[in-house]
Amino acid sequence: MDHIQLHIKDVAVFLPEEEILKQAPQAVECNRALHEGTRAGSDFLGWVSLPSTITEEALREIEDAAAVLRSRCEAVVVVGIGGSYLGARAVIDALTDSFNWLQDTGRRKDPVILYAGNNISEDYLHELMSYLDDKPFGLINISKSGTTTEPALAFRLLKDLLESKVSKEEARQRIVAITDAARGALRTLADTEGYKTFVIPDNVGGRYSVLTPVGLLPIAVAGINIRKLVEGAREIEQATASSTAFDFNLPAIYAVIRNELYKRGKKIEILVNYHPRLHFLAEWWKQLYGESEGKENVGIFPAAVDFTTDLHSMGQWIQEGERTIFETVLTIRQPNQKVVIPHDARDLDGLNYLEGKRVDEVNKMAELGTRIAHVDGGVPNLLIELPELNEQYLGQLIYFFEKACGISGYLLGINPFDQPGVEAYKKNMFALLEKPGFEEATRTIKARL
Repeated sequence: MDHIQLHIKDVAVFLPEEEILKQAPQAVECNRALHEGTRAGSDFLGWVSLPSTITEEALREIEDAAAVLRSRCEAVVVVGIGGSYLGARAVIDALTDSFNWLQDTGRRKDPVILYAGNNISEDYLHELMSYLDDKPFGLINISKSGTTTEPALAFRLLKDLLESKVSKEEARQRIVAITDAARGALRTLADTEGYKTFVIPDNVGGRYSVLTPVGLLPIAVAGINIRKLVEGAREIEQATASSTAFDFNLPAIYAVIRNELYKRGKKIEILVNYHPRLHFLAEWWKQLYGESEGKENVGIFPAAVDFTTDLHSMGQWIQEGERTIFETVLTIRQPNQKVVIPHDARDLDGLNYLEGKRVDEVNKMAELGTRIAHVDGGVPNLLIELPELNEQYLGQLIYFFEKACGISGYLLGINPFDQPGVEAYKKNMFALLEKPGFEEATRTIKARL
């Protein structure tokens, strides 16, 4: 089986190899710390050995629960926010027919996977509930506490809708809760109602949870092979063991390069893809790196673009704007489908010079031409190559980014596994909504308005 590859030749002009190698000992030590739990955030390192420790029994239980939902539901709504849904959506969007949701029920072999609880838009929730109104649907509610505003609100509405359409017993069969093992509002509700439950491990933070039931159950419901996904991640786990030399540890090399570019004024990393199915992989990556590194007034800002689409909107800025950026490009060596450009007798569009070529060849040349132009324009480029877009290579990529994020955070000198800043907006929101227990904050914030 092939592996994902990291190409760094388009960084050499901006960062000499000797500068990368100087950081090798430190990167090796950071990688060792992740395996041995000797640095900050050691109580959230369960993800490091997760691919190799997930059991056959655990996988079978997830697959069995997915089979129940698949047999009863035309649509399944994943209720969660941040790491509670982004990892699942990244994989599902990457490996699912882009137009699956448009197909008639009889032609569709897998349920439509929908998402709620990731925003507080009344219009969105109304439209979602209208869509579900005449369809057999189920719910996967993902929340450690069960009280996070966005998913709790969405689940209350959708649970009420489901129970109004089917019997209480049938609704119970179509709801799965993924939550804390012993405490919290969702755990209490699940135990009271008799929902099927899975546990969010205490030692795995949300943004690292895609290979737990948080990600694996929705992915399995979508008809994707979770065993191959886990196997891909296991391959990179084994390839990046604590004893792995720097030269062979791709996540460590990536982590060093991005940190060395950051020291040289490259404050923004843009994750680039040339395949629309990877859009939500980039959204997952943005949370992983933004929430892990953006603290103590430091951290690379993670951004993302979909090329070639965004070349017609962001291309000018990337080519000639402030030189504070670098790019990490995701490329897929071999597409899953084949479309050949035909001959046209009139050739009014001037494209006959492309006849007989695959569309992917045009896409690859657009990618290569863009990388050359951006490097010439002062933008360092890293290239991550997937042999093809499937479960195994996507599992490799997910673990690659997770491991690199942990190493990068330690190189930066911060704890990459906490997120103290995300509570600030919640305190203000609760005060403005006059939530019980926030009376003093309500008085303070209203005095500012």
